[in-house]
Amino acid sequence: MRHSDQVFEARFLSRPNRFLATLELDGAEIEAFVPNPGRMHELMIPGKSMYVRLNPGDHRRTDYDLIGLHHDGILISLDSNLPNRFMREMLVNHSLPFFSGYDDVQSEPRMYDGRFDFRLSGANGVQLIEVKSCTLVEDGKASFPDAPTERGARHLRGLMRALSEGVASRAAVVFVIQRPDATVFSPNDATDPVFGTTLREAYRAGVDVIPLITMVNEWHLDYVRRIALDLTVTH
Repeated sequence: MRHSDQVFEARFLSRPNRFLATLELDGAEIEAFVPNPGRMHELMIPGKSMYVRLNPGDHRRTDYDLIGLHHDGILISLDSNLPNRFMREMLVNHSLPFFSGYDDVQSEPRMYDGRFDFRLSGANGVQLIEVKSCTLVEDGKASFPDAPTERGARHLRGLMRALSEGVASRAAVVFVIQRPDATVFSPNDATDPVFGTTLREAYRAGVDVIPLITMVNEWHLDYVRRIALDLTVTH
């Protein structure tokens, strides 16, 4: 079924590797790029109806991107690039009440042999922000990550370092949950205990941990609310 000018409904068949999916569209088998490195085992179910976007271009292996699906009656975005675009729009428009006192938004500033997602500067000094995409929700609890991420822990250590060295007056990690059915957020200790330990260490060191609920609207994200944070150690 055609969903919009560029988005189509297709039936999921398999995921040969983490960045490639095969689907059936109008009776033909197609390949789609998966813009999300997470495992998403609870969503990637053969036979499940999903949405792909036609996105042909030079030097691409596929003409489609796998962008979302309905699961338990909830529309979920699978595009891990969408949260950064959402955050930039919200920051530029000063739409998040917990970030204030800035007049400049810089994307991907270089620091510590890498990059952060955003640097805010203004009356409240320098604020550094890392953004993480979250799609895993079970029984109302959102969790990150759903696959081990050494890179994620490294980003947290970078935020702690920036605070300790006075490079930033504030640092935050924002978990953008690309579905509206969570009420609390916790690190996924079972999948990546190192990330969970590092997130708790960062929190104690003064890094803000901000989980946000969003809703998919025309394949963009709308801000819904900030939800509770639970840093209880789980096994």
